[in-house]
Amino acid sequence: MSNFDKPQLNPLGSLDEWEDDVLLRYPEPGAIAAAKTTEEYRNYDDPARDTVREFYRLNHTFQTYDFVQQKRAEYLAFTRGEKTVWEAFGFLNQLVDDSDPDTDLDQFQHLLQTAEAIRADGHPDWMVLTGLMHDMGKVLCLFGEPQWAVVGDTFPVGCAYSDKIVYPEFFSANPDFDDPRFNTRLGIYQEGCGLRNVTMSWGHDEYVYQMLKDHLPEEGLYMLRYHSFYAWHREGEYGYLLDDHDRKMLRWVNLFNPYDLYSKNPVAPNWNELRPYYEALVEKYLPARLKF
Repeated sequence: MSNFDKPQLNPLGSLDEWEDDVLLRYPEPGAIAAAKTTEEYRNYDDPARDTVREFYRLNHTFQTYDFVQQKRAEYLAFTRGEKTVWEAFGFLNQLVDDSDPDTDLDQFQHLLQTAEAIRADGHPDWMVLTGLMHDMGKVLCLFGEPQWAVVGDTFPVGCAYSDKIVYPEFFSANPDFDDPRFNTRLGIYQEGCGLRNVTMSWGHDEYVYQMLKDHLPEEGLYMLRYHSFYAWHREGEYGYLLDDHDRKMLRWVNLFNPYDLYSKNPVAPNWNELRPYYEALVEKYLPARLKF
């Protein structure tokens, strides 16, 4: 990443700034929101969030098919050591950023809030664990990855970009935009091939999915792998790539996302009270150590 300067590596003020921006772009009834109503968020057309535009300019310019393949080869061998889940959360909490406008809680507390919102509504315990683990992939930033290769809306690479992806105009600077292998409706894919056969832009969703793919039910894995694929689950795009299994799993992704987006509030969870439940939950589903 030596070719990029600091603003290019980290155009956002905080890793959570993208998630805050999602609320502005995709508002929905805030039954889960505790800190404020969805109506209190600013209109997305307000141009004040220049950092988000710059984030997506970089993301859409550099997330090429070849870039994604390079990152998959680099990270999905999981050769960077092993940690317990709790050590991994301590590692993740190095990403705390005081500039976050919605919360001054650390990453672990955000994940606890998501998990607790899911648990409060009586969903199965594997879904609670999915809420707890869904942002674990953000540790990629601590391995030197720029934010535009870690967070942000995800999208297929290797085929034409949907104009329903946020800031689609920035794709014109992507080398794949004019590459005849990649710029048609299907590109390198077949009609109805299924998302499992589609390569998504690189980021924390794919990384945490690959990390946990042997330990959670398929419904939870879809939540992890596609929770940032808004062009699909919110805008209804890329239907020609789906198979019947994807269409069946869509409702689980849609069920998960409001808990992630709307559960933030300034009251920190009481870890001392919650610890026995979550330690038992992690032990039930996950190995003693995770590979990174």
